[in-house]
Amino acid sequence: MIKYILILFLSLNLFAIEDLEPNKIFKASGTVQSIVYKNNKLYAGTSNGSVEIFDLNTSEKIQTITLPKIKDFIGDIIPAKIYSIDLFEDKILIVSQGMKGYRNVFLYENEKLHKIIDIKKRYYINKAYFISNEKIVFALLSNEIGVYNFKTKKLDYLVQISHSSFSDFMISQNKKTIATTDESGKVRVVDLNTAQIIKEPKALNLDKVYKIDYKNDVILTAGQDRKSVIYNDISTYFFDFDFLIYSCALSPKAKLGAIAYNEKNEVLVFDVKTKDKLYNLKKQRATLTQILFINENEVFTSSDDSNINYFKLN
Repeated sequence: MIKYILILFLSLNLFAIEDLEPNKIFKASGTVQSIVYKNNKLYAGTSNGSVEIFDLNTSEKIQTITLPKIKDFIGDIIPAKIYSIDLFEDKILIVSQGMKGYRNVFLYENEKLHKIIDIKKRYYINKAYFISNEKIVFALLSNEIGVYNFKTKKLDYLVQISHSSFSDFMISQNKKTIATTDESGKVRVVDLNTAQIIKEPKALNLDKVYKIDYKNDVILTAGQDRKSVIYNDISTYFFDFDFLIYSCALSPKAKLGAIAYNEKNEVLVFDVKTKDKLYNLKKQRATLTQILFINENEVFTSSDDSNINYFKLN
């Protein structure tokens, strides 16, 4: 009887939260794979081979950066799908699809595209971030982490984190560490200067982690085992759901977390400290690709769809 009362309480608690629909919807030219935000501008990397920049105030698209098209395996000319984008000062870092399944990495600066890593390296790069004005960190599907100086065109290092297939990683806000995860469900924190694993908490995800976020020394995961785990030095805990969890995010101060938790592609926003469930973000039309807090009160969601939803939390 106590078990059923607990289940009923959790269900009522979930459905008692406030439903929110998007305050604005931004329309990209293709499905949206990666989004970043800076100075009132939203940057979206698409499957259509473009980075599209929107003004948050007007919701208008103000610039499109188009990557060179590539040949697919049968020789057809296709757009180069973008896998990740990142910003540093006036630069944009772009990881995109290359020929034969390999990946290209572009730097966009002064209105020009520069290819800084091409398919000759035979890298299956999944994601990359700026570390500084001249260095980036990237992850390979083989679960190797590399730091590359694009000014000198040399690797600082390329190290194997584990032999499990890579899933996702996130750089810290001070750009000194990364949190990385893989198909084993394990989470590791790596020092970017030494390439050493400095933290490896006991894994609570028992299967592949699809997404990870890392803010203010707090880590949040989205797992294939239908668990979303919060790791921090004060309290480690998890939420169980009835659906695969494809995406998650933390607010900049890690006060709030967000989890894409059901078959309707709805997003649960919760208080990280109290575990209270606060908001249910609706109207995502496809599987979530990214959730992005730009502060403690504003959230973007993107999916395998051309719409990017903007929510203002109450």
